[in-house]
Amino acid sequence: MALPALATVDELAAWMQRGRDELPEGAALVLDTASAIVRSEARQRFTRGTTTVALAPREQVVSLPQRPVIGVELVRAGGRELRPHEFRVWRDELWLSAAFGSVVVTYSHGYAEVPATVRAIVLTLAGRVLTNPSDLRQESVGSVSVTYAAETIGASLAPIERDQLARFRPRAAVVQLGKGRPW
Repeated sequence: MALPALATVDELAAWMQRGRDELPEGAALVLDTASAIVRSEARQRFTRGTTTVALAPREQVVSLPQRPVIGVELVRAGGRELRPHEFRVWRDELWLSAAFGSVVVTYSHGYAEVPATVRAIVLTLAGRVLTNPSDLRQESVGSVSVTYAAETIGASLAPIERDQLARFRPRAAVVQLGKGRPW
């Protein structure tokens, strides 16, 4: 299933300060590609959805990879479906009341609206691709010369954009001493 673009063609036209009809035919494809690049870097889908994952608990805690977690529909462990009193959800973690080797979790996640930072990165990346579709480093016509920044070459993210997306990536496991259970 293909995920929707994280920004619309109308938003791209407004971002580039052009009319929608001034954008090339491939603008929607560029937005889809920019969205895929951003999702890959952030390791997040951003849009609402439901996912089923098999994960290994660490000290009876499972970190769910897609955020924000909206709700957990089903947890299977030890060959059976766990009842709601056998687990708790806290932020993007599932806390289990007993130890299990692995769990299968079906949960809903995602943002009601794509975060503004993410949308801005998608629009900026798409704008760069549409502004410099031939991946030129420099072009000259008569006495006019234009030099493009390295970030405008290819459909890739600039270091600052990678840094901005880092906060959306799933966090690494951190062990806290003395952390109590939520029940």
